[in-house]
Amino acid sequence: MTATTDQAAALRIASGRKAFVEPLRLGERLKEIRLANHWTLDDVSQRTGLARSTLSKIENDQISPTFSAVQKLITGLNIDLPQLLSPPKTQQRTLGRRDLTRVGEGQLHPTPTYEHELLSWQLAQKRMIPFKTIVRARHFEEFHEWVRHDGEEFLIVLDGEILLYTEFYEPLRLERGDSIYFDSDMGHALISVSDEDAVVLSVCTRGDAV
Repeated sequence: MTATTDQAAALRIASGRKAFVEPLRLGERLKEIRLANHWTLDDVSQRTGLARSTLSKIENDQISPTFSAVQKLITGLNIDLPQLLSPPKTQQRTLGRRDLTRVGEGQLHPTPTYEHELLSWQLAQKRMIPFKTIVRARHFEEFHEWVRHDGEEFLIVLDGEILLYTEFYEPLRLERGDSIYFDSDMGHALISVSDEDAVVLSVCTRGDAV
């Protein structure tokens, strides 16, 4: 029986119906699971009862595991069948990028309530958007509507004190050094409550707008 047929049979057992499936590279997936758990082939052999040589051949696609072997793998490794049949993760090579922002050299983006300074603003296609903000607002009524944007946000107070208003919670007072992580599609707004305007550092996931 070919590897593709074996894997399709296993899928039919798991789903209860016949379906066309592409080759799932079980050997690669097994090795990925083993390495993620810092197991040697001997470790997996002891856990599953399969010979070390058999496991090596499976990982190198020299043999196709029988259904009995697949059962031993999922039982011994304490995983379920979909985990074993999931495609191996694509290895992404780092580009080694970096983008330095000297103090005061961020891109300014003032609003009536905040004075944002976008950091690392020259780096394109980044996954996070970091920015430093001077919180000018002093009263919640200065906001005509909730601030909200897609994704998630991490915020830490660098100087001063703020009140964080959020759509589903009571206002929260944050002092210098305090930090919070929240879903930024939830309405939110910051006001300064210290004598001087507070300064915060925020990092939003890619796609957010400030």
